[in-house]
Amino acid sequence: MMKFAWDNYKQYALGKNELRPLTKNGHIGNMFGGLRGATVIDALDTLYIMELEEEFQEAKQWVEKSFDLNVNGEASLFEVNIRYIGGLLATYYLTGEEVFKSKALELGEKLLPAFNTPTGIPRGVINLGSGMSWSWGWASAGSSILAEFGTLHLEFLHLSELSGNPVFAEKVRNIRRVLSRVEKPQGLYPNFLSPVTGSWVQHHVSIGGLGDSFYEYLIKSWLMSDKKDSEAKKMYDDALEAIEKHLVKKSAGGLTYIAEWRGGILDHKMGHLACFSGGMIALGAQHSPGDRRQRHMELAAEITSTCHESYARSDTKLGPEAFRFDAGSEATATRLSERYYILRPEVVESYMYLWRLTHQPKYRHWGWEVVQALEKYCRVEAGFSGIRDVYTTTPTHDNMQQSFFLAETLKYLYLLFCEDDVLSLEDWVFNTEAHPLPINHTDLKAAGQP
Repeated sequence: MMKFAWDNYKQYALGKNELRPLTKNGHIGNMFGGLRGATVIDALDTLYIMELEEEFQEAKQWVEKSFDLNVNGEASLFEVNIRYIGGLLATYYLTGEEVFKSKALELGEKLLPAFNTPTGIPRGVINLGSGMSWSWGWASAGSSILAEFGTLHLEFLHLSELSGNPVFAEKVRNIRRVLSRVEKPQGLYPNFLSPVTGSWVQHHVSIGGLGDSFYEYLIKSWLMSDKKDSEAKKMYDDALEAIEKHLVKKSAGGLTYIAEWRGGILDHKMGHLACFSGGMIALGAQHSPGDRRQRHMELAAEITSTCHESYARSDTKLGPEAFRFDAGSEATATRLSERYYILRPEVVESYMYLWRLTHQPKYRHWGWEVVQALEKYCRVEAGFSGIRDVYTTTPTHDNMQQSFFLAETLKYLYLLFCEDDVLSLEDWVFNTEAHPLPINHTDLKAAGQP
């Protein structure tokens, strides 16, 4: 599947950001500010660990000869960090080849102006040429988004480690400072924060989009520091406790899910993006005292099972973008706008973690169901495409092979069926785009920790 996805991208869209497999051309989009080759950078480490050596060389050659960082355009700080910087760092650590390191550092420098705000909380959009930055037009009152400014920590520590320049680590430590100081309603972290005042802009809380990877990076920061970053662990433990208390619910049919919270009112829906949380909670549980460990492992298994149900209850056996638990709805999408599947990885990501941490065969069975469904409904003549409705066996395709399909979905599926020592969880943490970063590689002094 990886070779098929890559070969078609290479044939029809090399150098563009993503392949449009139905029309057999490339897509550039506006998320990456003029940067190109998102699929190349996202695919590098997957090609490498799958030992697709020829394909890896093709990708590496593109980076050496054609990857241009002198671009002008508005980029998502978050997307450039997780896909480009994450992908380049991981490939450098896997191969030791300098080109990946130097490109990561050069790109990292271009992101720094986004942090020039009164609080040091970065704005979400940056022009990679001019260094001008601003907030997303749709974000509440010029605010920054928790999952965006909260998902820089892992990569920026490595940028300081590799460059010897503490500035990257200082930027993310400051974000941590602002977040530990600000008052949390009921212990929860709302999704929108003002980069000017450093206070919350509205009280919307979600473990899905807008919030998701902030929580993931707390537990992973602690793991990546070889369990020395105790502040991250405490923030994670406290946040998870508040989530358990206020957001974890059980449906009438007995399915455990994590609701969203809007100023104290619960919205009983769960997004596909929130399905990563089973894997995260299981990963965090490994390092908890006995009773809490067992409770968290049970919670992780229940959430993962609910996410599996969202797949099992669809006609294609692929899950919808969001699913609800109200008015007789159980883990199904009730709105047309939530019925699509865009090759997302979060559910198989949780299967991979739960397989590695419990070795219960059902997680491999569930993963294989996804492989078969992808082959049946998403594979087209020239690549893989998302589908617009998971509740029909004749879905229309969305004509987009997302770069994260190669970075994450196929990597996590591959790791689910590998031996545990391939990218062992003892030695690596995955950034939120599934790019592996080494544990305990960070010299904490260089990274600006007292």
